[in-house]
Amino acid sequence: MSGERGAGEQQPVGVVLVSHSRQVAESVARLALGLSGGGGNVTVTAAGGTGDGGLGTSSELIAQAARRADRGGGVVLLADLGSAVLTVRTLLAEGGELPDGARLVDAPFVEGAVAAVVTASTGADLEAVAAAAAEAYDYRKL
Repeated sequence: MSGERGAGEQQPVGVVLVSHSRQVAESVARLALGLSGGGGNVTVTAAGGTGDGGLGTSSELIAQAARRADRGGGVVLLADLGSAVLTVRTLLAEGGELPDGARLVDAPFVEGAVAAVVTASTGADLEAVAAAAAEAYDYRKL
């Protein structure tokens, strides 16, 4: 498969999960893919922890994960805690490290990841995937 799409066909949106923990990011990625029925055509990457495997965030790991997730339709980034958000914001502000169409979405980490992956797996565009993740704040448990 060449990866090329026909005229008018929507390019897939990628999802990047940024956590202070590699294990958390990878586990949430597996959960979201599993709940989406395998993810269809969506690429989900985890950027968790530091380069040496510790707790924290790494701009290099985030940029690498975003490049791996980029399939041409944009990339939604979800972050777990404050400094992960700040690291992604810095990468977006500096430009060049993240693919064009990369967008940080204000969403709950687990619910937002599931909503983003499920929506992306349907072939939805970047705007719809970002909106689905953000709308996860409205999910009520009672």
